[in-house]
Amino acid sequence: MRDTVYGNWNRHAAILPSAYVSAVERAGGIPMIIPPAGDMTVLLEAIDGLIISGGPDVSPEQYNQHPGPMTVEFYPNQDETEIGLISEALERDLPLLGVCRGMQILSVVHGGTLHQHLDDTPGHEGHGGYDGTSTDHSVIVEQDSLLCSLMGESFSVNSTHHQGVSDPGSLTISAVAGHDGLIEAVERRDKKFCLGVQWHPEQYGHDLLFSALVEAARS
Repeated sequence: MRDTVYGNWNRHAAILPSAYVSAVERAGGIPMIIPPAGDMTVLLEAIDGLIISGGPDVSPEQYNQHPGPMTVEFYPNQDETEIGLISEALERDLPLLGVCRGMQILSVVHGGTLHQHLDDTPGHEGHGGYDGTSTDHSVIVEQDSLLCSLMGESFSVNSTHHQGVSDPGSLTISAVAGHDGLIEAVERRDKKFCLGVQWHPEQYGHDLLFSALVEAARS
């Protein structure tokens, strides 16, 4: 939840890019945008699956670090809301998909840490995001993973992020970037469906991920 500008309209707002809504609709689901307020327990009673979307940086305090010079946009209230949602969803074994920031905060919930700025991390430069740039690259997928069963052993993704997962904590790594080994996907194999991806499948036509989430939610 942050200040948002549309034309000459400037208000504190809770928003979500329409690409997420469209992806869920194409998968046969009914999208519901959850505001960062209210009783999350009641809200989770009303849904069958959860997407944690992309957004601003996760506050480094959540993984016991101080903000670096390039970590300037973070919202502790949003962090706390999403951490609560993720924790409760996992407790209920609710199907969960984390996208970009969503994968990062999923990792933090499991005791992980983040690279605060990839262009300052030797060997991981050039993933885009901070200045609005986007690149494409391949990912290499673990053969026995949920992600591999959905997408195969290698495919291309978009890259629009200046931060990344350094340590996924207790999550299992299911994919890495082909050119530099950066963690690109994580999962929990003891859950019905718990997957985090660093790229933006809603922008890249990776509808299989949303279809799998909706199918898991229906079951």
